[in-house]
Amino acid sequence: MPKDRFANLDFVYTEKTLTHFNRWRQERARKLREKDYSYIVPTVTPDLTYLHHNRTEPTISWIGHSTFLLQHSGLNIVTDPVWTTQMGVHKRMSTPGVPIDDMPPVDVVLVSHSHYDHLSITSLRRLHGPKTLLVPAGLKQKLQLKGFMRVKELHWWESCVVRGVKFTFVPAQHWSRRTPWDMNRSHWGGWVIESTAAHEAALHEAEHAVQHATGHVPDTQTESHNGRPVVSQNHSPTVYFAGDSGYFRGFCDIGKRFSIDVAMMPIGAYEPEHFMGPQHVTPEQALQAFLDTGANWFVPMHYGSFKLADDTPREALDRLESGRRSLGIDPKRLVMLPHGETWKLSGK
Repeated sequence: MPKDRFANLDFVYTEKTLTHFNRWRQERARKLREKDYSYIVPTVTPDLTYLHHNRTEPTISWIGHSTFLLQHSGLNIVTDPVWTTQMGVHKRMSTPGVPIDDMPPVDVVLVSHSHYDHLSITSLRRLHGPKTLLVPAGLKQKLQLKGFMRVKELHWWESCVVRGVKFTFVPAQHWSRRTPWDMNRSHWGGWVIESTAAHEAALHEAEHAVQHATGHVPDTQTESHNGRPVVSQNHSPTVYFAGDSGYFRGFCDIGKRFSIDVAMMPIGAYEPEHFMGPQHVTPEQALQAFLDTGANWFVPMHYGSFKLADDTPREALDRLESGRRSLGIDPKRLVMLPHGETWKLSGK
């Protein structure tokens, strides 16, 4: 029997009263007049020809906010599909890195939770391709009522395999709501993407066959031609998409269960911290969460697209850099993607 309400690992009070909103509204009216929103996340022209034809190399392309195109083991995967031009009363601060009509056919859509800045039904409908939807428990029926029939819902730590790629739904500290009546009626979380052992073995066998036939042995470079780090040339990378979360012990739990190559972590919408703290990490907390997971590389997200809180994109990036220095993290481990750029994880 489905749960009536979902909850976090630890008790944190994410529900807000009218008093909370009034306090934030009064503070925001003053603060926003003093904020500098002149900084815009850079956008580069996407390599659409490559994205449409690539079915072998692992890549990450940032569309904006929490929306990415991941190419992994022959699958085109989209996270939290939102190409919306406006969120509430605020217009999008920068255009999506890849226009939705230029996207390659999508095989899998990963949804972290039901909030409108992470799940746009209009965007979902406009994506081409067979698109199997992997969603948190409690969200399947709502999406089926919207006309999406290829939906699988998962509880925390449950997994499913799509064409040799394993997707595991992992905990986050957050909440969900799309209407006044469905508070926490669906779950929230992140996703870990990894190749299955059988699929990995097949990839190795194919690679060794090519090397034997051609006499070519891959080099051990650490950077690709555009200066981006090479994640691995010998295995399919394990990618962790954190979704939306406050800081919690679950990041350590995730790190203990997986060997993560790349962690995509939120850094924005944290101010005021007394209001946002339970559900949104600060940039410093995002860095600590990154260390907790044991991941090798950190890709910041959830900033620069929408004015969801009182922090600006520049403030988030400045705090991220200050926190990196304080924690002694090598700057090469932070991969700052502009909108539209494709990071080729194999460096080829």
